[in-house]
Amino acid sequence: MTQYIDVQDVAEIVQREGLPQMIAAMASYIESDYRDWKSFDKSARVASHSTVGVIELMPTANEALYAFKYVNGHPQNTFSALPTVMAFGVLADVGTGFPLLLSEMTLLTAIRTAAMSALAASRLARKSSRSMAMIGNGSQSEFQAIAFHSMLGIREIRLYDTDIEASQKLKRNLAAFPGLEVTISQTAEHAVRGADIVTTVTADKTNATILRPEMVEPGMHVNAVGGDCPGKTELHPEVLSLARVVVEYEPQTRIEGDIQQMPADFPVTEFHQIVSGAQPGRTSEQEVTVFDSVGFALEDFSALRYLRDLGQRHGVGHELNLVPTLHDPKDLYALVRPGSSQSGVIDKGSKVQAKAALA
Repeated sequence: MTQYIDVQDVAEIVQREGLPQMIAAMASYIESDYRDWKSFDKSARVASHSTVGVIELMPTANEALYAFKYVNGHPQNTFSALPTVMAFGVLADVGTGFPLLLSEMTLLTAIRTAAMSALAASRLARKSSRSMAMIGNGSQSEFQAIAFHSMLGIREIRLYDTDIEASQKLKRNLAAFPGLEVTISQTAEHAVRGADIVTTVTADKTNATILRPEMVEPGMHVNAVGGDCPGKTELHPEVLSLARVVVEYEPQTRIEGDIQQMPADFPVTEFHQIVSGAQPGRTSEQEVTVFDSVGFALEDFSALRYLRDLGQRHGVGHELNLVPTLHDPKDLYALVRPGSSQSGVIDKGSKVQAKAALA
């Protein structure tokens, strides 16, 4: 049987584990998989664009497991009481193709994106970083703030969003973290001034210039999360020219990231090169660094792998009869044979044996 973990299941796991602890543990799973970079199938995600948004499939696999995520991005969804981003994912056994896990990934993606951002910043930001500006205060902003507070020791966050209610919402939610000072800025310029780290996580599908070169200071690390599809950027091109730019998977980021604005030979470093030691992390206190993050399938693979482990540990989730399990695997017709009463389905004991064989 396929393990099924829904939204409430993930929320329950977060309550049991604690969100900061989950973010740190997921970052560890992601880092482990980046160390194993060469063993993964890699491709840019498959995207279906429309005038109002995008729907994407994000697949990857190693020798043992296959994973994919279905995810959308529709900035106007909030006017229809729907999330801007919605997602689900599958983890399957490569040896048989059997789907081991079907899971919600809207909440899980917010957690894995925050984990990836903090993981990259742990290599690229100054170790002394204690302040961050957060430009864009929507549904992923709490996760980003908590990740940087818990993993990097950020103590001060200045918020800016064109929607003041979004900033007020974020400030209320972060009040549960007494070691974190949160203020709302009236302009992006004010929020960014003097910040060690700048996180941009806006939703509009447009070539925006959230961060301009005059706003960048020596030693700053930019965590650019919101530019994640063709025609959607957040950084002025000169900001990229000033910085050392790190990406997840270069062929995908050239299409979807902020570097889509740059020449094809614009130099970038893939994150796995830093994890493996082939390239250094931050090279000086004065270096400006940019993590041009668009989200990569390997990170979803890590998230699903981690969630499967957590679901089994906590006994959370449900068994789902997603694919038939038959007495005779060549006799699918047995399920619909007149008068069969589904006699072709194997009994529960045999299902347990089949499940154990795939574990």
